[in-house]
Amino acid sequence: MKISSKGEYALRALIVLGAQYPQLVQTKDIARETLVPSNYLEQILLLLKNLGYVKSKRGASGGYTLKIEPSQICIGDIVRDIEGPLAPMSCVSVTAYEHCPLEEQACLLQPLWRLVRDVVADLLDHTSLENLLNGNLPTRSK
Repeated sequence: MKISSKGEYALRALIVLGAQYPQLVQTKDIARETLVPSNYLEQILLLLKNLGYVKSKRGASGGYTLKIEPSQICIGDIVRDIEGPLAPMSCVSVTAYEHCPLEEQACLLQPLWRLVRDVVADLLDHTSLENLLNGNLPTRSK
C-alpha cells in the first residue's frame, strides 16, 4: 500500500475541516493550511463530497464542512475509498484478491504480507479523524 498525494491531501483537508467543525471553511483557507494547490484541492473536496465525508455551501459565505462528526470518520475507510485495498500484495487482499502461482508452493512471504495487511488495517480502522485531531493515536501492542 502506498498513499498517493491525493490520499495525503484528502486527509490534510479533512484535518482542517475537523479542526473547524462544524463551521464552514473556504477552499482558499484549506489550501493555505494544507499547502495543496487550490485547483487540485477543489477536485479532492469534490471527491470527499461524493464519498459522503463533506458537504458544501455556495456563495460568498460558503465553504466546506464535515458531513459527519470527526469521531465518526474512520481513517481506514478514507484510505480504502481513495487508495483502494490496504494489502501490500494482491494475493493477501481481502477486497482485491488475485491468485499467485506461488500459493500452491506454500509461499513463505504470504504470511508476512498478510500480517502487514492486518496490522495496517487494524491501526487505520481504529483511528478516527478525532483521534488525529487530539493526537490520541492507538497504541501498538508489542
